[in-house]
Amino acid sequence: MPSPSLEVASGSSFAGWEPLNDTIMGGRSRGVCSASTEGLRLEGYVEPEGGGFISCRSPVFDPPLDLSPFGALELTLDGDGRRYKLAIACRDGVAGLTELIPGGLRWVAEFSTRSHGSTVVTIPFNRLTPSVRATPVGLPLRFDPARVTRLQILHSKFGDRGARNPGFRPGELSLLIRSIRAVV
Repeated sequence: MPSPSLEVASGSSFAGWEPLNDTIMGGRSRGVCSASTEGLRLEGYVEPEGGGFISCRSPVFDPPLDLSPFGALELTLDGDGRRYKLAIACRDGVAGLTELIPGGLRWVAEFSTRSHGSTVVTIPFNRLTPSVRATPVGLPLRFDPARVTRLQILHSKFGDRGARNPGFRPGELSLLIRSIRAVV
């Protein structure tokens, strides 16, 4: 019987997470990540033109995380009322397909935060959508929780289905990710 949860990151164990912003594609958004005993803080300024996103992403997990005993990720956050997106990278068993796609295949799901106080969000693995650069992939792919190589939290003008994120707001933002746990 699997344990009821597994801590993926919390408090200062977020050390090593780094920003990845739309500047990689010519955008002008600015975001920074900082780990403390409270968790991981993503703060910055989001410009809607030229990409429209800021994010924090984990280091590559090597070996990959095996989350197969679990069915979801649970995030505890202090938000700002915006809608964010979780993106998960996996090592695939399809001849390295993920590595051949520029920008990589990501499994994504949107979630909302409260404007004040903590939000606990549970994202079931079966709710994840395969996506490449904010565009859903129309191939019959299956998420493999046994091969998780990276996690990323984004505020983007695009949602998990490729359409506009209805909770996107340009401007200053601050999100504190207190913990990420794998849960049954």
